Amino acid sequence: MAEFDQQRMGAGTAARAADLDEGLRTYMLRVYNYMALGVAFTAGVTLFMGANPELMAAVALGPMKWVLFAGVLGLGWFAPKLIFSNAGSTTMAHVCYWAYAGMWGLLISPMIYAFMNIPNGPGMIAQAFLITSVMFGATSLYGYTTKRDLSAFGRFFFMASVGLIVAMLANAFIFQSIGFSFVISAIVVLLFAAVTAYETQMVKDIYSGGDTGVVTNQKAIFGAFALYGSFIVMFIHILNLLGIMRSE
Repeated sequence: MAEFDQQRMGAGTAARAADLDEGLRTYMLRVYNYMALGVAFTAGVTLFMGANPELMAAVALGPMKWVLFAGVLGLGWFAPKLIFSNAGSTTMAHVCYWAYAGMWGLLISPMIYAFMNIPNGPGMIAQAFLITSVMFGATSLYGYTTKRDLSAFGRFFFMASVGLIVAMLANAFIFQSIGFSFVISAIVVLLFAAVTAYETQMVKDIYSGGDTGVVTNQKAIFGAFALYGSFIVMFIHILNLLGIMRSE
């Protein structure tokens, strides 16, 4: 009888593990689907801006670009609190995510438009997107499968990101050096490849099979928000690296 009970308990544990694995896979697929839709939405915004040069010039040449830059940073900072502010609704999570993707589209549209209008520029955009996708996929897969706890790197990644933002602003206003821009972009790409692995593990770890559908969806949108940001930042700086190498 005791042996039968042990077998039954073992079978129950295995069933719960299978349910968790299936639920986790479904949850992560939802995260990546939201992220892909966010990237597509950003592409749509850049195409819209490219079709309206006057509007894009207002963003590229006026103070609006700094407003958008501040908006992206601010929303990135406050997003976790805003996304989980209402446990019974995903409305705020959707607002934050799509606003974030839209602002990124407005912010990078002048850069994309500039590349679209130079020889082989569209090819470089496609190449940058392909390289970003491969790097993102590899590092995200590592973050999902590794048994190593990456949470200890969180503070380092945050401080490094702040330092790079300061360096980029200093280069934009003071140094205006192409060589310095190349170095910064190279460091950013490597840093955010590592951040992608860290964020993937974080997104995986916050999943709980006992969550309600709304909470699971909020977590999925938050995960997409985090991973989308890393993908876009890597893409921008890989494109910048390709552009600098071409000019040389």
